Amino acid sequence: MPDPSVPQTRTPEAEQSAPEPGRGVSRRALLGTAGATGLVLGAAGGALGYAAAPAPATPLTSIGTDRAMFHGKHQPGITDALQAHGHLVAFDLKPGAGRKQAAALLRRWSVAAERLMAGEAAPHEDTDVARDAGPSSLTVTFGFGHSFFARTGLEKQRPAALDPLPDFSADHLDRKRGEGDLWVQIGANDALVAFHALRTLQKEAGDAARVRWQMNGFNRSPGTTAHAMTTRNLMGQIDGTRNPKPAEPDFDQRIFVPASGEPAWMANGSYAVVRRIRMLLDDWEKLARPAQEAVIGRRKSDGAPLSGGDETTPMDLEKADAQGEYVVPLNAHARITRPDQNGGAAMLRRPFSFHDGYDADGTPDAGLLFICWQADPLRGFVPVQRKLDRGDALSRYLRHEASGLFAVPGGAAKGEYVGQRLLES
Repeated sequence: MPDPSVPQTRTPEAEQSAPEPGRGVSRRALLGTAGATGLVLGAAGGALGYAAAPAPATPLTSIGTDRAMFHGKHQPGITDALQAHGHLVAFDLKPGAGRKQAAALLRRWSVAAERLMAGEAAPHEDTDVARDAGPSSLTVTFGFGHSFFARTGLEKQRPAALDPLPDFSADHLDRKRGEGDLWVQIGANDALVAFHALRTLQKEAGDAARVRWQMNGFNRSPGTTAHAMTTRNLMGQIDGTRNPKPAEPDFDQRIFVPASGEPAWMANGSYAVVRRIRMLLDDWEKLARPAQEAVIGRRKSDGAPLSGGDETTPMDLEKADAQGEYVVPLNAHARITRPDQNGGAAMLRRPFSFHDGYDADGTPDAGLLFICWQADPLRGFVPVQRKLDRGDALSRYLRHEASGLFAVPGGAAKGEYVGQRLLES
């Protein structure tokens, strides 16, 4: 029997056979159909031409077949590589919906996420948006907001780490676009696959929950550079150089709640801080490149620290120029955010860029959907943001417009749904 995770060439008999009633057609069963029409796609999905005779079906590229696992110690979408397309969406439980309805919803969502991440059709009334696509590294991640626990009568299970974030001087927050009872992060390397997941989960919410806010983001597509590189943000800066790495011995300690942690249902989970950060690009782009580099503390071309070396070279904070001035300015963003300048505070940043059009005066509504993961936001995000508030040169070019904090439980074991240990405790 062929491996269902490997794209299979469809035969004429397969084209004529109908799916079993009620089961629909899996997306994986439809991979590699291009050749049946005599249309030939290049290996990279680029050149398009007509073949003189029917050609063998062309399988999806590795980008389409790459698959993340739904079940595991941690939820997907935390340590996975950045994807090209993302959606962030928060839901509020509808009036009258409580713990029972929330449990049923998380069960439905988990079933749907597992199927979609495997490249299969949605469990109910699939829209066919991603019918001929592969998994495309789809990840779906679920979290709980502060208000969820009161809505479900689970206040005693609410983690202390989920206390509301303090106010920061850079905040200009739209409360309608922040927080929420439930939070979902969707990422994929194909835009249709990502949208399909978003639409499926919104439909599966049914009478239990309604959308509170939703945001769309993007990153550079995999394979667009000759070798793997740290992504760039909309300011043109390499962004994420000093992210903690899973290979580092204290990575789990910094990013995930320990198995023995409290509350018990958060074991192997993490906390996500989500911020919509507007970049004031018109002001930023008026700066000459040397001035931009001084604001960041790194070269724009390759992300290397101004003290020398390449992107991964440790920053020499004591190095001075001929005039005795620090090469990396005291208020440079990269200096202020270093963990060794913040008592070891660390967070795993996994952002998306966004562009939502233009204001009436032509100002771009663009920036960063900032998402960071940590074992405790009071030891991760909060001390770093407070220090940035006190003197980060980059702050004058940013405006924090929305904010949320969510408790993201550990991954679901086979046969479980996400949040089951909380909702059935």
